[in-house]
Amino acid sequence: MSMFILLILLLVFAFIGVPLAFAIGASCISYLTVANPNFLSMIPQRVWSGAYSDLMIAMPLFMIAGELMNKGGITKRIIAFCLQLVRPVRGGLGEVNVVASMIFGGISGSSVADTSAIGSILIPAMEKEGYPPAAAAGITVASSTMGMIIPPSTPMIIYSMISGASVGALFIAGAVPGILIGLTQLIIVFILSRRKGWHPEKTKFSFKQLMVDLLYGLPALLMPAVIVISVAGGMATATESAGIAVLYALLVGFFIYRELTIKDVWESLKKAFISSSSIMLIIGFTTIFTWILTILKVPETIANLFIAANMPAWMVGLMFVMLILVIGTFIDVSPAILLLTPIMLPVMVTVGYSPLQFGAMLITGLAIGLVTPPVGMCLNACNKINRMPIIEIFKGAAPFLCCNIIVLLLITFIPQLTNWLPGVLGF
Repeated sequence: MSMFILLILLLVFAFIGVPLAFAIGASCISYLTVANPNFLSMIPQRVWSGAYSDLMIAMPLFMIAGELMNKGGITKRIIAFCLQLVRPVRGGLGEVNVVASMIFGGISGSSVADTSAIGSILIPAMEKEGYPPAAAAGITVASSTMGMIIPPSTPMIIYSMISGASVGALFIAGAVPGILIGLTQLIIVFILSRRKGWHPEKTKFSFKQLMVDLLYGLPALLMPAVIVISVAGGMATATESAGIAVLYALLVGFFIYRELTIKDVWESLKKAFISSSSIMLIIGFTTIFTWILTILKVPETIANLFIAANMPAWMVGLMFVMLILVIGTFIDVSPAILLLTPIMLPVMVTVGYSPLQFGAMLITGLAIGLVTPPVGMCLNACNKINRMPIIEIFKGAAPFLCCNIIVLLLITFIPQLTNWLPGVLGF
């Protein structure tokens, strides 16, 4: 009964428009005031301990790296290389969009940043070449979901902090699902382009031009490899690799492409500071929420219910998938991870899922929520670019989101897709 009171308070505060971080904090304070006022004195310490973590330093650093690469000309070089790479393939700029998102996701770790950076360049270009506006926007937002799945991933850093799983192992576990989503989306773009004639007349493939674009784009293309190899190879922690990414973006932007300015650096720092501060506030207040759930033994109670029901693991996994898709529609990624992990991780581990598989399922499922109304952060980012209603953008993205759902089901029922590669690399 206590758990339901806490949840009802949270829903009431959120419904009346209180920002989520403060809605979580207010519901916890209200509950403790009535249930156990002696615990109120522990709230400041709990908020501080939740946000104060060496691992959390990586989050703003990856955000800064993503901003710097966009302002420093790295994004343009990625797109130019991808354009030459897929030139012989029917689908043209649609295929470029997906491939560029796969590479960009390996740098920024953010789907919203992916939508803003790739979309601002490719959506107008795709419309100019004959793609319907809804299709151009839909491909952009759907492919950007890979940004939080392909390593490095900001949500995986948050999940690691809550679950205790290795960040390096999580990065590697997300690689296969992210690549699978990209490959299946490329197939859908090819099929729809062929049926509907979206792709403009194919131009002759030039190996020489591919090599030129590869040469100019090589510093940008090496960046994801530097980040992932440094973490997976044990040469750097996630925080250190994030620092390396920032330094790399600065060097490339200032001295190789020479498009980065001091003003761009300042704007990147300011934007990353604001974004990461809001997430840390949510993390701090959610720490109180999960602490109360632990006191009330909510995870153990739910786990015992599933055990008593004697449900097979695949059915529990399927129920969790449906829960993620519903939650992701209404709650943003970071708070959803912070709310669901302490409740559902013990349950999933009890029925046989590993923390790596659970994390990959959670983040892959929540990525879909970024492209579903009403919250849909990627939809809103795309709306700022082309001013289309978010419902129309969602309709354009729907065929490509089917790829995400298929991959989510695959990693739910085939644990090797997320567990095999980290095991091979010694995690």
